[in-house]
Amino acid sequence: MPEYFYPLDARKYYQDLKEAQPGMFNAFMGLHKGVFEKEGALTQKIKELIAVAVAHTTQCPYCIESHTKAAQKAGASREEIAEAIFVAVALRAGGAFAHSTVAMSSLEK
Repeated sequence: MPEYFYPLDARKYYQDLKEAQPGMFNAFMGLHKGVFEKEGALTQKIKELIAVAVAHTTQCPYCIESHTKAAQKAGASREEIAEAIFVAVALRAGGAFAHSTVAMSSLEK
């Protein structure tokens, strides 16, 4: 991930969050671990592919990087990761298309 866009050292500020709200911080970390570190009905690979797609819709560069690496580690191929990204692309485009009805209906008023 390029340093000039989102600095990797910004993650050091997570400690500030932890110190300011330790209970909330630990609750978040517990949720993350509970979801991603335990295999349930979904395999680790499927969870990480879902996370790759969602990270592209939320546009969090740190999530994109970490979940892409985790998906690869869980056995996802480049093709599977790319397909998950295109699922996100289709959903984002679909959202814009669906919201076009707001613009078009406002022309009638």
